[in-house]
Amino acid sequence: MFQVALYSLLIYFATSMGTQTVVAHQVLIQIYSMFIVGGEPLSQTAQSFMPELIYGAKRSLSKSLVIIGATCGLILGVAGTIVPWLSPKVFSPDPHAIKKMHTVLLPHFIALSVTACTHSLEGTLLAGRDLRFISVSMTTIFTLGGLLLLLFSNLGFGLPGCWWTLALFQWSRFTIALLRLISPNGILYSEDMTRYELGKASTA
Repeated sequence: MFQVALYSLLIYFATSMGTQTVVAHQVLIQIYSMFIVGGEPLSQTAQSFMPELIYGAKRSLSKSLVIIGATCGLILGVAGTIVPWLSPKVFSPDPHAIKKMHTVLLPHFIALSVTACTHSLEGTLLAGRDLRFISVSMTTIFTLGGLLLLLFSNLGFGLPGCWWTLALFQWSRFTIALLRLISPNGILYSEDMTRYELGKASTA
């Protein structure tokens, strides 16, 4: 919900920057949305297989998911950036819109390349039922992202300000999820599994 809300804020701020800016933003956000789903299977894999491993002796799947996520993210980031870089006229013939697209390709790549890893880490947190941490962290990151977006807008950073905010938003999610998992109190290292177990359902 917070991720969609941030996308909506990005569109809101982009629409106040002129027609060419809106065109450039819409092209890149659609490409971004198309490639970002490539990391979703890693989240589903973590949620499906990690619960058994978390409660068992082996908890190494998360490391494998991060490695796969990093590789997948790099591939998705390169592919999602090359398309608007080398073939921008497929999306818009306007040279001004193309120029604006090219100014934000770096944050576009940075934001896209980390999403697959983020999906795998957050999927592991979901598998461990660390829901309160996910809720608090996402609320905090979204709030700070919104404030940063407002600051960049007031400073006149334009479309690059929007995309750097998105890049920082995604990398913040990745960093916080990673720090949570490698923490001694995290689900991968804690020996106290009672807080992650489901309670017995009461019978009527």
